[in-house]
Amino acid sequence: MALERGCTQVYTGNGKGKTTASLGLALRAVGRGLKVCVFQFIKGGGPYGEHLIAEKLAPLYTIIQTGRPGWVNTGDITEDRRLAQEAYAQARELLTSGEYDLFICDEINGAAGFGLIDVEQILELIALRPERTELVLTGRNADQRVIEAADLVTEMCEIKHYYKAGVPARTGIEM
Repeated sequence: MALERGCTQVYTGNGKGKTTASLGLALRAVGRGLKVCVFQFIKGGGPYGEHLIAEKLAPLYTIIQTGRPGWVNTGDITEDRRLAQEAYAQARELLTSGEYDLFICDEINGAAGFGLIDVEQILELIALRPERTELVLTGRNADQRVIEAADLVTEMCEIKHYYKAGVPARTGIEM
């Protein structure tokens, strides 16, 4: 099965659920026989739950984790930027291959926000998206130009979060 028409979706905002929403879409797509690639920027730690299910959903579900373990070094981003630029080149190649029906660039907006990739590179991915591929871009602080170029934009808005009450990230829920 292939999509008749692909669109570009953006999940952004300061609330929880951007990656989770994209993974829910991935699960739905795999259930319908579509081929999915989840390409994660700045998520070198883990493994997260979405990595552990990959073998069970293969060959329809591929996940690629990039970046170094831990969080972005906001003092000196040289190494993080190098890794993100390598990841961008790989993501661009995979997206344009036409091999995938759904291509998710998880945390790409965050990578741009940290200066690891350029907004123009995200816009290039949108422009290069094959006609029958759905492209999903997640991460906080999506640039206005990315929002304008997208077909669908959802903003996750935090109303209340248990992190503020001291509840740490939990296996199976946040990771």
